[in-house]
Amino acid sequence: MRIKEIAAAAKKASIKLAAAETELKNKALQEIAINLGNCKDKIIVANKADLERSEKEGLALPLLKRLRFDESKIQDVIEGIQSLINLPDPVGQTLDSTEMDGGLELYKVSCPIGVIGVIFESRPDALVQISTLCLKSGNSVLLKGGSEARETNKTLAEIIVEAAEKAGLPPGWLQLLETRTDVNDMLKLDQYIDLIIPRGSNDFVRYIMDNSRIAVLGHADGICHCYVHKNADLDLAVKVVVDSKTQYAAACNTTETLLVDKEIAPQFLPLVKEALEEKHVELVGCSKTLSVIDITPASEEDWKTEYLDYKLSIRIVEQLDEAVEHINTYGSGHTDAIITENKNAVAAFMSLVDSGSVFWNCSTRFSDGFRYGLGAEVGISTNKIHARGPVGLEGLLIYKYLLAGSGQTVEEYANRVKRFTHKKLHKNFNL
Repeated sequence: MRIKEIAAAAKKASIKLAAAETELKNKALQEIAINLGNCKDKIIVANKADLERSEKEGLALPLLKRLRFDESKIQDVIEGIQSLINLPDPVGQTLDSTEMDGGLELYKVSCPIGVIGVIFESRPDALVQISTLCLKSGNSVLLKGGSEARETNKTLAEIIVEAAEKAGLPPGWLQLLETRTDVNDMLKLDQYIDLIIPRGSNDFVRYIMDNSRIAVLGHADGICHCYVHKNADLDLAVKVVVDSKTQYAAACNTTETLLVDKEIAPQFLPLVKEALEEKHVELVGCSKTLSVIDITPASEEDWKTEYLDYKLSIRIVEQLDEAVEHINTYGSGHTDAIITENKNAVAAFMSLVDSGSVFWNCSTRFSDGFRYGLGAEVGISTNKIHARGPVGLEGLLIYKYLLAGSGQTVEEYANRVKRFTHKKLHKNFNL
């Protein structure tokens, strides 16, 4: 099927899916969870083929880790689907209501975006998360995963489509694209596709933006920071930094740069160096850092790099303002954390750091749609319109205005026969 026909089918399905009852969507999600469990052996075989081929092709170790989709990860996505089922239906919620005049009531009501194109990296679990989030929010979805995961993605898509259509969802709501040519063709189909979500590097996101008239929800690099303030609890700081860097080094919310206040550096850096080296983390640092601990010098490029591996750059800063300036200069607007017992420093950091998620005394790895209770995520947005940070159900919705009248005409108001009241109603839209 040509890409235009695929997109047209997805558009047609999106109209029906937008009006689907909560019960139907949850039934489809339950069928998907069951089918994934029943077909886990088939999924693992497909994933093994992808892993073996990718290893022979020299795929980098961090990407191989992302590609692995074993029984544990299958169980994780099934649990994520169960969590999604338990969430309230986000579609049809009254966001605001206003009496324009007696008998003339305006309602702002949530609704699906329509057709969403998602281009994502070598994580098969992302396919399950994205497709089920789109289902719950009433959107059709066109998916293009990394070529290294093609067998796993194909198997997962077939399992999901089979289960959803068994439950009664319209055919065509989920489509899997296979080639880069498909992606380039998709970028031209603004008459069918309403939003594109690219997950990848800044250069990749910029390419998508420059080559499409479709709205783009950008997921840029994950250059995340931990800033250890002079009033930090040292043991807590070590614990948080180690988790932020090593809990899963290949994730986009992993800390890539550690900033340390000069007053606490002599005490803190030897402690954190020992803890990180136990986890086999390669450390590079600025000249001030090298005067405190024996590590490799950092280059200017290190501050701009998302390692996605067991490597961390370290910089000593004079004070909070310098830490904020570094983050806003080199960061990607993803997730940044301050570690301190000083609430004034927390307030300043959280208001000045220009990122989608800003944390206090906790790991940057918490920046995740599932952990936020959003029902997993389609990605992390560093945009400043529509959705920012982890994009879950809410980020896949827009709204429409519903106006209920009783024969009113504009002429009556233009001629001052009637006047608007514009009173807040605080009530839901009901027929």
